[in-house]
Amino acid sequence: MSTIPRAPLFLGLAGLLPFLWGALTVLLPDLALWTVQTIGPRFAGPYVMLFYGAVILSFMSGVLWGFATRARGSLATTGYVLSVIPALWAFFMTGGGPVSAGVNLIFGFVGLLGLDWHFARHDLAPHWWLRLRALLTVVVIACLAVGVLA
Repeated sequence: MSTIPRAPLFLGLAGLLPFLWGALTVLLPDLALWTVQTIGPRFAGPYVMLFYGAVILSFMSGVLWGFATRARGSLATTGYVLSVIPALWAFFMTGGGPVSAGVNLIFGFVGLLGLDWHFARHDLAPHWWLRLRALLTVVVIACLAVGVLA
């Protein structure tokens, strides 16, 4: 596998900040209270992770759609169909409270990694893609697990 280019690596790591912040505010009640009082409850605890997780799954649907444009024939059709799954998953599976939404997002990100593997296997994603996605997925799942288990 080739090295992950700096821009995608740094931007991907920056994209972890809302997940990390959410996990920290779950683990540190004083930080959660400060966050609620300073910038609002949507940015504390599991809520920031749940909202942002749904946004990221939707964003990743767009990325996968872009990969599908590199395919032809039935592989392209399959790619387009698969690419909409993360956004639909986020839409349908994040209701019902913070614990069930968090669990469903964890499953969504695990499934997304499987889709990343599919697109990489067919040479539709960059050669470094799976290394980046595996790293980011591990951190996202760990943060979401804090929200679910706390």
